[in-house]
Amino acid sequence: MNSSMIRIVLGNVLKIEGVLMLIPVVVALIYGESTVPAFLISAALAIVIGQLMVIKKPKDTVFYLKEGCVSTALSWIFMSIFGALPFTISGEIPNYVNALFETVSGFTTTGASILLEVESLSKSILFWRSFTHWIGGMGVLVFLLAILPMTGGSNINLMKAESPGPQVGKLVPRIGRTARILYGIYIGLTVIEIIILLFAGMSFFDSICTSMGTAGTGGFGIKNTSIGGYSPLIQWIVTIFMILFGVNFNAYYYLLFKHFRQALNVEEVKVYIGIIVASTLAICINIAHMFSNLEQALRASSFAVATVITTTGYSTVDFDTWPAFSKFILVILMFVGACAGSTGGGIKVSRFIISFKTIIKEFHSYIHPKSVKAIRIEGKTVEHETLRSVNVYFMTFICVFTVSCLLISLENQDLVTTFTSVAATINNIGPGLANVGPTCNFASFSVLSKFVFIFDMLAGRLELFPMLMLFNPTIWKSTFTSRINPRRRNWEDCDKVRK
Repeated sequence: MNSSMIRIVLGNVLKIEGVLMLIPVVVALIYGESTVPAFLISAALAIVIGQLMVIKKPKDTVFYLKEGCVSTALSWIFMSIFGALPFTISGEIPNYVNALFETVSGFTTTGASILLEVESLSKSILFWRSFTHWIGGMGVLVFLLAILPMTGGSNINLMKAESPGPQVGKLVPRIGRTARILYGIYIGLTVIEIIILLFAGMSFFDSICTSMGTAGTGGFGIKNTSIGGYSPLIQWIVTIFMILFGVNFNAYYYLLFKHFRQALNVEEVKVYIGIIVASTLAICINIAHMFSNLEQALRASSFAVATVITTTGYSTVDFDTWPAFSKFILVILMFVGACAGSTGGGIKVSRFIISFKTIIKEFHSYIHPKSVKAIRIEGKTVEHETLRSVNVYFMTFICVFTVSCLLISLENQDLVTTFTSVAATINNIGPGLANVGPTCNFASFSVLSKFVFIFDMLAGRLELFPMLMLFNPTIWKSTFTSRINPRRRNWEDCDKVRK
């Protein structure tokens, strides 16, 4: 285990976070708020500690996937620990566990909250809540690769550990340029949404915070009514952009560079849009009697479908009051999630496509035992390694979900609350049903349950394995061994090369 490179990654992440914390300071100065010291102290701590961690340069700059997973998991944990400081130091969320829950929910773009109401918070704190969504949406390590490319071919291991989806590819030969292209698309779409919301009548501050929450598919609202208090036009705009940010960013790359045929052939995007249309129509028909006209029913159903499948978590109405049929569709969409390579959470549409095609292949083999049928997506054969990883991911997801539900059941809440609270956190959605519905929050849960939710939010955002890797004793044993016996580590590296 190359612990020196892990230290370097963590140090750079903390320094980046410290610099980003200075942006809310500007917001606080504009509105004349007293939160400036809280952000300055937090930023100073992050920058100083980060700088101390990177002073000693590592001799070996190459690390493998396991180091990438550990670096990613620890980066998000450290980032959350320091990111919670402004909430606590400012006194706006005095309980540090609650502040940590809110911060992890922000960075993982979950949107689950412990706050009973948000309109009493200062503008700078509201901005920081929304900004954590935007930072976490594309990933802080992708940002690190975009501005500070690493040498030695280790870049792809960081991107694999942080990026959502069953497989990660490079848009261009260099990972650093791929990261810059992704962030360019991300920033461009965010700016476009801000401008459109301004023209739709939303204030400048509200449009920035709402756009950051939409871009990161996070869902922290700055109003107690979330998006419900805004005009129907604004609700439609947010609906459209939630869907756009749930699309695989590879499709935007193809459109940007005029590869229109490839953009139109992204199978995952087609299925994703198909699921949204079908779910919206089914729910709209089911809830039409609850609204005065068809437009309201269509707007409410499309917004709910978009906010759940993209795991954004905004709300316009309390869908917990809808018929069981509509609520069941939304629960299914919680697990489906958005596209791989987007800012959305969930299991991802691509995994369901692969699993569905695997089932069809098995049926075909029963009918034609001697035939050999490959699974293809967008004309390319899906490798066995990808199929294996998808199957392992589903089993791991079920195990983590089950254990989490068992732990949360100690709260003695009703079954719907227990089930959907875990589903809402591990899939990075935010609201669930019953006591964690759109009009409720997670404040009533115990400290133990909040830490379970914190783990689930981080595990869900990082595709489970980077977080689970931290519980593997051999990881820490190899780290300790390499520190006290460098020669042994060199022999292990040689053995890897021979293999």
